[in-house]
Amino acid sequence: MSCPHLSGIAALLKSSHPHWSPAAIKSAIMTSADLLNVNRKPSADETLQPADIFATGAGHVNPSRANDPGLIYDIQPDDYIPYLCGLGYTDEQVGIIVDRPIKCSENPIIPEGELNYPSFSVILGPSQIFTRTVTNVGEAKSAYVAKVVPSEGLDVRVNPTKLYFSEVNQKATYSVTLTRAASGYQTGELAQGHIIWVYAKYSVKSPIAVRFK
Repeated sequence: MSCPHLSGIAALLKSSHPHWSPAAIKSAIMTSADLLNVNRKPSADETLQPADIFATGAGHVNPSRANDPGLIYDIQPDDYIPYLCGLGYTDEQVGIIVDRPIKCSENPIIPEGELNYPSFSVILGPSQIFTRTVTNVGEAKSAYVAKVVPSEGLDVRVNPTKLYFSEVNQKATYSVTLTRAASGYQTGELAQGHIIWVYAKYSVKSPIAVRFK
C-alpha cells in the first residue's frame, strides 16, 4: 500500500510547490521521514527484531514535514547525463533516455555515488569521499549543524559541519568521508547510520548503508 500513499503525497507536494522537480519532491519525502514507529521505538522486522535499513528505507513518511523539509537534494534532468555515461551506457542508450543526441566523450562523467541523491549506499573497501549539494527551502536566514548517527565499524566525517544560508533557494555543498573503522566487521557485513542536518524545527536526514568488502 505504500505506492498509492506516496503517490498521493507527491501530488500534494507538487500542488504546494509547483516548481519543485521530481527529485526535490522525493528528497523532501525521504529526508523528513520518521525513524521511529508510533510507539517511538525502532521499527521491527517480521522476526520482531530491529529492522535494518534495507527494510525501513528512509523511514515512515511524514507528509506535514515533507511539505516543509528545510533542505532538499535537487537533481535536474541534465544531471543524469554524466551519471548515465559513468555507468557505462552507450551514447545511443543515453540519447534514447534523454531524447536527444548525446556524446559521452564530450560530457563530464561522475561515479554513481556522486549523483546528488539524499542517501548513501556504498560498497566500502578503502575510504571514499562523496559530495552533496543542498538547497535551502526553509527559513531564509538559517544555520544547519551536521549530526552523525554512527554505526559500529564505520567512521563518518562531514565537512563542513555547519551550513549557513542567507536566502531561500541558496545552495551549499558538503562532503562526506566514509572509512572502515578498526573493528571485527567482516567482508559482506552491513553498517548503517544517518547524517542529520539540524536547525530549529528542521531535521534533514540522509540514510547511510555500507557493505564492507
